[in-house]
Order: sequence, then C-alpha cells, then structure tokens
Amino acid sequence: MQSMELQNTVKEALNALYHHPDDAVRMQADRWLQDFQRTIDAWQVADNLLHDATSNPETLIFCSQTLRSKVQRDFEELPSEAFFQLRNSLNNLLKKFHRGPPIVRTQISIAVAALAVHVPAKDWGDGGIVNWLRDEMNSHPEFIPGFLELLTVLPEEAFNYKIAARPERRRHFEKELTAQMEIALNILTACLNISELKEQVLEAFASWLRLKHGIPGSVLATHPLVLTALSSLNSDILSEASVNVVSELIHYTASKSSGGVSVQGPLIQVIVPQVMNLQAQLRDSSKDEEDVKAIARLFADMGDSYVELIATGSSEAMMIVNALLEVASHPEYDIASMTFNFWHSLQVVLTKRNSDISFGDETSIEAERNQRLQVFRQSYESLVSLVSSRVQYPQAYQDLSYEDLKEFKQTRYAVADVLTDAASVLGGDATLQILYMKLLEAISCCGNEQSEWRPAEAALFCIRAISSYVSVVETNVMPQVMDLLPKLPHQPQLLQTVCLIIGAFSKWLDAAPSGFSKLPLVIDILMSGMRTSEDSAAAAALAFRHICDDCRRKLCTYCKELFHIYYTAVNGEGSFKGSADDSLHLVEALSMVITELPPEPAKVALEELCASVVTPLQAVINQGPEVLEKKHARELTVHIDRFAYIFRYVNHPEAVADSVHRLWPIFKAIFDLRAWDMRTMESLCRACKYAVRTSGRFMGTTIGAMLEEIQGLYQQHHQPCFLYLSSEVIKIFGSDPSCASYLKNMIEVLFKHTTSLLTSIKEFTTRPDIADDCFLLASRCIRYCPQLFIPSAVFPALIDCAMIGITVQHREASNSVLTFLSDIFDLAKSSKGEEYLSIRDSLIIPRGATITRILVAALTGALPNSRLETVAYALLALTRAYGMQALEWARESVSLIPLTVVKEVERSRFFQALSEAASGADVNTLILSVEELSDVCRRNRTVQEIVQGALKPLELNLVPVL
Repeated sequence: MQSMELQNTVKEALNALYHHPDDAVRMQADRWLQDFQRTIDAWQVADNLLHDATSNPETLIFCSQTLRSKVQRDFEELPSEAFFQLRNSLNNLLKKFHRGPPIVRTQISIAVAALAVHVPAKDWGDGGIVNWLRDEMNSHPEFIPGFLELLTVLPEEAFNYKIAARPERRRHFEKELTAQMEIALNILTACLNISELKEQVLEAFASWLRLKHGIPGSVLATHPLVLTALSSLNSDILSEASVNVVSELIHYTASKSSGGVSVQGPLIQVIVPQVMNLQAQLRDSSKDEEDVKAIARLFADMGDSYVELIATGSSEAMMIVNALLEVASHPEYDIASMTFNFWHSLQVVLTKRNSDISFGDETSIEAERNQRLQVFRQSYESLVSLVSSRVQYPQAYQDLSYEDLKEFKQTRYAVADVLTDAASVLGGDATLQILYMKLLEAISCCGNEQSEWRPAEAALFCIRAISSYVSVVETNVMPQVMDLLPKLPHQPQLLQTVCLIIGAFSKWLDAAPSGFSKLPLVIDILMSGMRTSEDSAAAAALAFRHICDDCRRKLCTYCKELFHIYYTAVNGEGSFKGSADDSLHLVEALSMVITELPPEPAKVALEELCASVVTPLQAVINQGPEVLEKKHARELTVHIDRFAYIFRYVNHPEAVADSVHRLWPIFKAIFDLRAWDMRTMESLCRACKYAVRTSGRFMGTTIGAMLEEIQGLYQQHHQPCFLYLSSEVIKIFGSDPSCASYLKNMIEVLFKHTTSLLTSIKEFTTRPDIADDCFLLASRCIRYCPQLFIPSAVFPALIDCAMIGITVQHREASNSVLTFLSDIFDLAKSSKGEEYLSIRDSLIIPRGATITRILVAALTGALPNSRLETVAYALLALTRAYGMQALEWARESVSLIPLTVVKEVERSRFFQALSEAASGADVNTLILSVEELSDVCRRNRTVQEIVQGALKPLELNLVPVL
C-alpha cells in the first residue's frame, strides 16, 4: 500500500514539476523528487512505474533515469540475492521499450551496463554479459534494436566513474569486455544482414573500438565491419556512424595498447587510401556542410595520429599534408581549424632536438633534420598565407554580441599559435617576409580610407604574433614596417594593433642597427594611442613599458622627455584615455629606466617620481582625519598602487629605503585612519612589501615602526594583508640577530591573536584569507627564523589550530595549512631544523594519531579530490618523520573504516604503498594508491557518510601536552 501511495506522490510531483504555473511549487516538487531518488524505496517505485502501462512519458523518463542512477550509485543498498531479480526486470524493460521512447531505452541500457560493471562475469552465467546478451538476441530476435543499444553502451560504461564500483572491479570489467571483444564483433557482424540496423551496428562497433585493444589490426584489416564502414564513406549519404568507425580505427592504429603504427601497417594501408579518396569531396560545393566537416575530421584524425610517419616526408605523407592544406583553406573556420593541432604537432616533431632520427653523429642528424624542414617548407609557407586572412575584423564588428566578439578573439589567438608554429619551421625572418607582402598588399588597397583599415590591421596582427621569432637585428623588413606605421590612419582598432606591434618589437628597437633611430617616430604613435581610445591607450601604455624595459640603457639620457610623457599621460596634462591600471605600466616603465641610472641621479629621479604620487595623497591628508576616513578606497589606492610599482621596479635599495623613510608619516596616517578598509590596506601593504623586498636591510628604523604599526592594527581589524606583509619581513630579516626582539614579539602577537580567531572549522570557513596568510607566514617562520618561532609559546597553539583547519574547503587556506604541517614534519631536511626536533616531537607525537586520522579523512572525502596530492604529501612527510609509529597511526585510522567499505586487500595495498614511499620508493605509486583508496571511499554518498562518520575529522581528541 505504501508503495502505491509513493507511486501516486511521484506522479503528482512530476505533474507539478512540468505543469504547475507557480515557480515555488515547481521548485518544491523538484526538491522532493531529488530527495526521493536517494531513498531505498526509489528502486521499487521506479521499477513498478516503468512496468505500469498507464505511466505517461514524463513518468517513464524520470523513472528510467532514477533506476539508472540507483544502479550506478546505490547498487550496494540491495541484498546480494536481488541481482537476478533486478537483471530480469531490467531485461524485461529493455524488451518493453525496444522501440522507444529512445531516451527511456537508453537509460535502461545504461542501467544494465552499470549492473554488469558491479557484478562479476560468472554471475551472468557462462562467459559474462556479452554471452548472455548473445543468447537473449538469439532467443528473441524481435528485440534486437534494444539489445544493440545495450551492446553499444557496454564499453562506454567501462570508463564511467559515476558507477560506484571499486577500482579493482572496474579494471576486471574492462578485462572481461576485452576478452569478449570477438563475441561482440561476431554479434555485430551477424546484425549487418539487417539493412535497417546497419547504422546502429556501426555505432556499436565504434564504441567497442574505443577499448583500444582486444583484436589484432591484421584481423581488423579484412573484417566485414571495417570493410562496411569504409565502403559507406563513398555512399551518397555519408553516414555519421561510418565516419565514427573510421575515426576510431585511425585512433586504434595509433594507440599504444594496440601496438601503435609500427605494428598496425596492414590496417593503416586499408584505411588511408579510402580516406584519401574523399579529398575531392572537400571541394564539392553541392556537398552538405556537415558531410564536409565529417570528411575534414577524418583527415585531421589521420594527421594527428600519423604525425610521426608524416614527418618522414615521404611522397605518401605529402599527399596527406596537401589534403590537410586543402582542409585549412576551407572558408568555414570550424572546418579549417580542425587541422591546427596537426600543424603544431608536426612542427614539434620537425624541430625537436631529441628526435628519433638515428643517422649516426650529431652532424648527420642535424643534416637530416634540416632536410626534413626543407621538405615541409612550402607547406608551411602556404599555411601562413591561408590562415593570415582569418584574423580580419568582420565588416560590422561594432554590432557583434559579446559572445561573437569573444569567439572572434579566440579565433585570432588560435591563428597566432599556427603562425608561431610556422615560424618555428620556416624561421621568423622568412615568415615575416610573407606577412610583409600581405601588409603591402593591404596598404595598397586601403590608402587613407578609414573604412579599409581592416586588411592592414590583420597583417600587422599576424606580424606581431611572430615577433619573438624575428631576429632582433633583422634589417630587410622591420625598418620598412616601422616606416609604414606612421602613415596608417589612426582608426582605434588599427592604432591599438600598431601600438602592440611597437611593444612586441621593443627588443628589435634596442638591438637592430636602425632600431633606436626609429624611437622618436614610434613614441609619437604611442602618444596618439594614449589619446585615441581606451583600448589603444592600454596598448600604448603596455608598449611604452616594453620599450623602457628593453631600451632602458639607451633611454637613460632621455629621462626628462620620459617624465614629460608620464605627466602628460597620467597627471591630467593630456587627454590620456587609459585606466588607472594602464598608467601603472608607465610608472613601471620610468622605474626601470631609473634603475639604470647611477646612484645620485637615480635618487633625484626617484624623488621626482614619488613627488608626483605624494602630492594628491598629501592633499587628502591635509584636509583632516574625517576627510581621509570617508574617501572612497579607489581615490587612495590609485596613488598607493603607483608606490608599489615604484618600490618594486626601481632597483636602488638605499634610495628606495630613504624614500620610504620620508614617506612613512603619510603611510602611518593612512594605516591609522583606514585600517578598517580592506582594499586600502591591501594596497598599502603591497607597497610596503615591495619596499621591504627591494630595500632589505637598508630599511633600518622604518621597519621597526612598520612592524609596531601592523601588530597593533591587526589585533583591532584582523586584516589578512598585515600577515602577508609580515611574511615578507620574516623572509628578509628573519636571520638578522639585530631584529630578533622585534620579530619574536611580532610572531607571538600575530599568531596568538590568529589562533584566538580560528577556534573552529566554522571560523576557518568564515575567515579563509586569514587562515591562508597565517599559515603562509608560519611556513616562512620555519624556513627563515626557526630559532624564534619553534621554541615560542605560540607554536603548540598553532599546531592545534592547523589540525582544526586541515579540512577547510577553501583551496588556498587548506593548502597553506597542509604545507605548514608538511614543513614541520620535514624539519630535519632544513639546515637549521635538526636542533629543534625534540621540541617538534614533543608536540607531534601526542597528536600524531589524531593528525593521521584527519589526514586519512581528508583523503577519503573530507576534502575534494583535487587536494589529494597535497594531503598525500603531508601524510608521507609525517610517515618519513616517524616511520613505523606513523604507519601504525595510519593503520589505526584506516581500521576505523568498516570492512564493508574498504576491504582488507585494499587496506593492505594502501599501507604497502605508504610504507614503500616512506622508505624512498617512487611517490607516484603512493599517489595511485591514495587515489584508489579515495575512489573506494567516495564511490557514493552513503559510503562517504559512513567513512566520515567513522573517522570524525572534526573531533580532535587531543592528548593534553604537559
């Protein structure tokens, strides 16, 4: 009776989900249905409704999905004797829905396949599921379409990690299918006689080929299924299924598990001529675009799979290359771009130094490599011409949607990659020559017409793409390119690209004989770029930075002019269209030139640069505390960020230290009145961090004032940036005895306050940035001042705090905690660490069992899969530090998990891998073992809850430390 009531409730909920006008009711119905799918009653209800002739399509779809999901994820809920009943029921449903609805039949097929993954082959009878399926098809030929779908999904489910099977069982299933490959192909061959099933048979064959092993290529070369697929390629209506089969055959011949191309010659010799026969269809305008795309895909597959063979440059290989060039010339980008991966792979093979070429000495090998490059030279020259036209802005680019514009930019990036591949083969200067001819052609047809800027912009974009491959002393083309730039119209997109190309060739401007003489010319262009549009201003500022970086020595005598450009662009004297972030490129540019000046002129220039930043900040401070407190953060950070760039890039430690000393009253005023404001504090701490990094021990008394300031403010406002500034101070001054008292006090104050904040996993979750920066600082302390940190009163409290935070879900915070613990376990590896091992051991050994239990919990579900490697390393470091004792802690922890979840053999495998890794074996073996244990413990929600319930990672059970 209860089952009937549930069935009716499911129907009512589905009706509400699909048809009720009220969104709230629909959401409530959806939540109820999701919760229902997790119950054990869902098995019987879904099965009953699927067998019920009165169920409507919505009910059938929902129940088939439910049953599929239950078999995949929750099969262990059922008693072992339920298998036969479930198999028979699913078999009956497969027969019932053999003609559809297709979505229902597919879900039932997946459910049967998932059942086969869970249950050993012997339980299906003699020979496993494939034999059982063959017998069913022989007994009930009228249901063959439904059984064919099951045969199709079987190999696919071998790699479906949604199925909550143990890794060992999944491996056995793959072996079972491989052993049954011949039977499966015999079934499919027999079904070829039913003409209306031909396409379905070929799809099933493609699916079985994805197993990549189980049948020799020499057998496949004459197999009826292969011959049928190849002959179907030439039919008027190109079958998607036949293309899928041939594509899989190509991948099969190149896969390691099948022996690769070296042993798959007979099959390759059958495939390649058949695909090559399709080349003419690439040019057939009457051909459906989807068919052309399918043919192009086969050529691309051949190129990708046989690239090593093609690289030999044989006449047969060049026929494939020419076909791929034809694909690359197709007007549809989606088709042409299918070849891009091939051109990259071929370039890698042709240019790699550790080539497989074995022609004796280095000279012979180099000669052979050059000969191969020569063979493909013309192909890559053609490729450059073909792809360079694809980056042109569309006619109505202003009307493009955001998504279309994004797609256009991605196209340009992809073409740029192809051009760099070509430049690797042809050489940058030769590629530049081809693109320069394109530029001349574009300029000749555009003149000064604003509307015809697009071809020239496209050519310049391509030239910029290969800039790093062009010789810095190139004399034939680059001088002419630079001379052309001022003559181009100042259309915003074109000017943006012109500015970017100037930046890209900054090394050429510095090194080429005529390069530096072009500088006044290009600076004028950059100034125009700064005034024209936001995009061109951003490009101009970036280019200016590149020029000042690469030409810094030559620009030292032009400081006055550079300051003029800076003031014009940044201080409102001109009409700079760039953002505040763009202006930072100009600050960086000037800072790099100042670095090249002698000490005294550098000091004067630094003061001038700082003065332009100080003035607006001082003006705000002079208006009084109330004004400074109420200012929007951005009004302050726009100036403070410039200080950060100055301190970072002016590499004159003493001069920077003097500047910081003079500026400290301003910084202190901002610290005192804006400590509540995270954005301002982050900006100011970043500036101080770079000042400390650049100045080092020249900071003198200023560093003491800075530390005192942040200690007091941290206790009031808990800004994480105070911790990362402290990390930088520890790195620079940690080993300086004269700073010991300052630093010891700072360490104790900061960590004592942090541990009082992070008292539970909830607090870690609420304050992940504080946790992240706290434990980064703690790791720095272990590295740079263990003598102050490890004997301190806060060290034990910080270890306890770290144990609480291991399972915080925030990625950076979790990684910082785990890294800190690993650093403690690895203390013996550090140069100063050994003398503190007794302190470490007195703290870790009483906590060892608990730490291990939490780490095992993290591996088995308390943290996401993506953290496995970090957690595994922490566990390994603990085991290396404490040997057999740590292995015993691990054994105790894993033994808390019931044997129904983790079998004895799985436990033993994990312990053995951990023990071997601790003794110096390959860590990758441990990672594989950890992944397997993790997979077992996360295989479904129920198992994960059992594991975490057993390990209780949030219950610390600390032993009091005397």
